[in-house]
Amino acid sequence: MTATATARARRAWLTDLPVLLVAVVWGSSYLAAKGVTTTQTVLAVLVLRFAVALPVLVIAGWRRLRALSGTQVRGAGVLGLILAGIFLLETYGVVHTSATNAGLIISLTMIFTPIAESRIRGTALPRPFMAAAGLSVAGVLLLTQGAGFTAPSLGDLLMLGAALARTVHVLAMSRMKSVRGADSMSMTTLQLGSAVTVFALLSFAPGTGGTPWAAAAAFDVSDWLWLVYLSVFCTLFAFFTQMWAVRKTSPSRVSLLLGTEPVWAAVFGIALAGDRPGLLGLAGALLVLAGTAWGRTAAAGPATEATPETTAKATAETEAATTASVVEPAEPHRAHSGLEPAGRA
Repeated sequence: MTATATARARRAWLTDLPVLLVAVVWGSSYLAAKGVTTTQTVLAVLVLRFAVALPVLVIAGWRRLRALSGTQVRGAGVLGLILAGIFLLETYGVVHTSATNAGLIISLTMIFTPIAESRIRGTALPRPFMAAAGLSVAGVLLLTQGAGFTAPSLGDLLMLGAALARTVHVLAMSRMKSVRGADSMSMTTLQLGSAVTVFALLSFAPGTGGTPWAAAAAFDVSDWLWLVYLSVFCTLFAFFTQMWAVRKTSPSRVSLLLGTEPVWAAVFGIALAGDRPGLLGLAGALLVLAGTAWGRTAAAGPATEATPETTAKATAETEAATTASVVEPAEPHRAHSGLEPAGRA
């Protein structure tokens, strides 16, 4: 290997490592959410988590925020309402299921989104993708039946609903003309602001648990550590790393690395949370991972030759995909015709 090739490989590794760390912290976020959240503190934790992150985003992107048009602000507000639904389903789901199940079931977004897009466009998906989708669905059925064939838990169903809601969010981002061309950091900030407003209002409704400040007063050191971890690493670090990485490497490479999130969710759930999926559940977990990985490859189709124009376009589109990147893991851009990547928080 020449000195030039060695230097290039070293630079690629230095870029890949932070992106891989994003996938790792996202995989651990389900365990972190379980560590700090109860059925009575879901709304309070959501308010507190993003109240820590929002000021940083506002300060970092203040000039670009002011440059948004009224139409873009309203579009971001609508997306923020969908985002609020995703967070509510995910967080309540994590409380009622295992960290392993949560991380694997939510990965079905990679399967649901191309299917939904193909139905909207009236186009057929490749047969290998449909086979991969069937494999993933079969895996989820087995995953939720680790102790024998019984009804899925409430948490499993909520996580399934969150995966569907993520699909709606991705499709809305790709099809709403009002948000096209908007700065990604500004759109992320406005969406999170809209979602936090929803959480704050709901926290005052009867039967939704205590207020954010009441929950904060009752937190012990462990709770605060989990909360800071969710805010700083799973939100801010993840967002800014994505913004940096798409300028340093290819969007496809970023997407591939972030796509390992379900693997890390299973690793943390089994190794640290003591999840014991059983033989059926373990087989299901493997099927989900295999199906989603196969589906990403099958939906991408044959590779096309890269040109400066297509590379620049793909990079710009991937940066736009981080509009909600503090929300969910990035999907391969246009893995199927019309598919926009998702982001994570």
